[in-house]
Amino acid sequence: MFTGIIETLGKVTDLRQEQGNLHISVVSSIAQELKIDQSVAHNGVCLTVIALADGTHTVTAIEETLNKTSIGHLKVGEPVNLERCMQMNARLDGHIVQGHVDQTATCTKFTELDGSWEYTFEYDASVGNVTVEKGSICVNGISLTVVNSGPNYFSVAIIPYTFEHTNLHNVREGSVVNLEFDIIGKYVARLMNR
Repeated sequence: MFTGIIETLGKVTDLRQEQGNLHISVVSSIAQELKIDQSVAHNGVCLTVIALADGTHTVTAIEETLNKTSIGHLKVGEPVNLERCMQMNARLDGHIVQGHVDQTATCTKFTELDGSWEYTFEYDASVGNVTVEKGSICVNGISLTVVNSGPNYFSVAIIPYTFEHTNLHNVREGSVVNLEFDIIGKYVARLMNR
């Protein structure tokens, strides 16, 4: 379980294909504190640490993950949002996030405002996921509040700290991001469809 509060930005140092899997190596300020077998969210995707060396950790994304997330689009040198799993004795600053990406979305509008930024994302609503205004959404692993919601799109407003300390500063119109919808909302939507 995660909170959607990004701990640090890592940088992809190596991508290695092995059969249908992609091994991803990331250098970061938290690598020295990681352990083999530990879960770490990478742009909101929960992946298991399989190797550690020289301030770098390596994780593996299998074909299922590559098909359903934007992880396979990573490039060497690209920043990646990192969050270690939450501790049960800590405050929950964001919202409950599983690290299980529901689907991807495309940024359709990026607006620089006076001291903040607004992003609009469009997604395939036929899958059954929904957003609500003032509800929670996880974009590339970042816990955010929905400011506008439609049947297949939503907008979020970004404060300077989040813009500077996550990889949202690289997201522009046409960028593909990972989405994890609010877990409570997903259960309610499923119950309503019964």
